[in-house]
Amino acid sequence: MKEIIVVGAGPSGIMAAIRAAEDRNNRVTLVDRNPGIGKKLFITGKGRCNLTSSKDIGEFFENIPRNREFLYSALYTFTNMDIMDFFIKRGLKLKIERGDRVFPESDKSSDVIDVLKRQLEASGVRMMLSTKVEGIEADGGRIVALETSRGRISGDSFVFATGGASYFGTGSDGMVLGLIEKLGHSISPLKPSLIPFVCSEPFVKDLQGLSLRNVRFTLRDDRKVLYEDFGELLFTHFGISGPIVLSSSAYYHGGKARGIIDLKPALDKNELDARILRDFSKNINRDFRNSLDELLPSKLIPVIVALSGIDPAKKVHSVTKDERRTLVDLLKGLTVTVTGTKSLNEAIITRGGVDTREIEPSTMKSKKVENLYFAGEMIDVDALTGGFNLQIAFSTGYLAGSNA
Repeated sequence: MKEIIVVGAGPSGIMAAIRAAEDRNNRVTLVDRNPGIGKKLFITGKGRCNLTSSKDIGEFFENIPRNREFLYSALYTFTNMDIMDFFIKRGLKLKIERGDRVFPESDKSSDVIDVLKRQLEASGVRMMLSTKVEGIEADGGRIVALETSRGRISGDSFVFATGGASYFGTGSDGMVLGLIEKLGHSISPLKPSLIPFVCSEPFVKDLQGLSLRNVRFTLRDDRKVLYEDFGELLFTHFGISGPIVLSSSAYYHGGKARGIIDLKPALDKNELDARILRDFSKNINRDFRNSLDELLPSKLIPVIVALSGIDPAKKVHSVTKDERRTLVDLLKGLTVTVTGTKSLNEAIITRGGVDTREIEPSTMKSKKVENLYFAGEMIDVDALTGGFNLQIAFSTGYLAGSNA
């Protein structure tokens, strides 16, 4: 009987263990430092668990900024349709929401974890929880055993799926990557991805809590546009967040950048000017500061008035064409200065990890260590928001478990 040790009880490790245990000639042990499985999975999608996307699997690669070619085998071997089928067959009802996001119908990540837990038990996977890996014993290009807080664990094949270094409280602190580096693997620097931006403008604090739907957001540096998308944006006390901002952070490389918010993307400048003129004609004797109620959220109006440079007490019938042009430009390009991101601990996903050039993409097997396999976020692959990262975790876990 072959002894397979899977380290990390997140989505990739769980799937690897379930898949490896399908062969009854394998005895599978799942090791995790937490007292329960799926600790980070529990908080994904704000506790709702965005399992995957219903997009065509070919479209997934457009949402993977780096090393997408590495994932062809994994994503085509175990697709989004496969993971949806996996859960539906085990009694979990799913639903598809805006942006092709797939969630459990119950909106409870705990229901996803319950399905996985029942399948682990049905598959005969032995679970060693509250067990921290402290060292790796290797000999002759092979791993022989793991040194853990509960003693030595030996095995024939080892799957590592311990995540990145975001949300330290869930146990993914990147410590195991240091042990992998000692085995001879290269580790790409760990950086935050899918993370809010810190901005320098004082007005962001005034807008704290304001959520803007259906805006266009462009992130650019001094030379080029880094990212552009349409959707929801949220102002915070330190800067900006929301789905389109989080996705854009996957393309941010540090330093200063500009975030440009088109508040009215459905209108070109001429159409917006005409709309403003219509609003002004309805409020012809009002002060400028009281004329934008139909155009903007109330919280945003004082900021736009101040940034426009137009006298707030000026009657709208006295606002000049040049002043209107300035207002239109502002509404089509409200700009914030991005000075950085929140800390890695606050990132949804970690950028960096085990160098993909040192992993066989069709098996997830290490090219450096004979009986070592990798899965999930500890590999240097990451994607945008929308269920793509969880799909990568399930797909790479499936492939690693199949081959371990």
